[in-house]
Amino acid sequence: MRHYSFKTAHSTIEIKNKTLIMAVLNVTPDSFSDGGSYADVKCAVKNAMQMVEQGADIIDIGGESTRPGAKKVSQETELKRVIPVIKSIRELSKIPISIDTTKSEVARQAIAAGADIINDISAFKMDPEMKNVALETGAGAMLMHMRGTPQTMQENLHYDDLIGEIKDYFKETIEELLSLAISKNALMIDPGIGFSKNAEQNLEIINKLDQFLDFEVPILLGTSRKSFIGKVLGLEHPAERIWGTAASIAIGISKGAAVVRVHDIKEMKQVSMLTDAILNA
Repeated sequence: MRHYSFKTAHSTIEIKNKTLIMAVLNVTPDSFSDGGSYADVKCAVKNAMQMVEQGADIIDIGGESTRPGAKKVSQETELKRVIPVIKSIRELSKIPISIDTTKSEVARQAIAAGADIINDISAFKMDPEMKNVALETGAGAMLMHMRGTPQTMQENLHYDDLIGEIKDYFKETIEELLSLAISKNALMIDPGIGFSKNAEQNLEIINKLDQFLDFEVPILLGTSRKSFIGKVLGLEHPAERIWGTAASIAIGISKGAAVVRVHDIKEMKQVSMLTDAILNA
């Protein structure tokens, strides 16, 4: 397994011989898997602390659903959802926090409140000011591949060369950020499972994930409970897809994933630990 020193706004995260678990904490009413579960601040913070106890290495907090067709929310609403949760978690724990947003002002205030990483599904393309926020704050940057927006991303699924086109996207994005003096050690890439891809394309990406190792930055893989698992296994409800998630994560780690973004922390921690042990044997 590879060793990465991932720089964030407030610390450096060492990734060495161990896959990191990014726990999903959606403070939204309409996320595809856990919408509404953690909308109350006290409830969200309680669940975040439980995630830490279960083995989470990063808490990923989102205040706007990015599921296909999700409605946009205002900046004010997003800030009201995420900032109190970030502040409360930071008072209780030093665990790294990522803010899942495409809005630069949300990212800026989240970092000021104690978040460490910007997780942007648009790779800083929906809000160009996000680049300056990353540069000024020194935040870690998780860059995902997607076409369009959550409202339109499933309308253009044709690729002449799926892996090659995603690699070109990352090459262009990384070169632009490096030209702005953003550190390569602050970058992580996410091929965007379920974002502008159909089930077959998602399977191909996981199978060929090791081709993204060429960029020499950590790879984030987010397969947890997603619809492609349901399609393959014939499971309609996201909560039923835990074992499919486990399989996708084990394969993903074996292909080079350094961080896995999951809902079922305790179970996926065990999957990642055993997969790591096998790979390090």
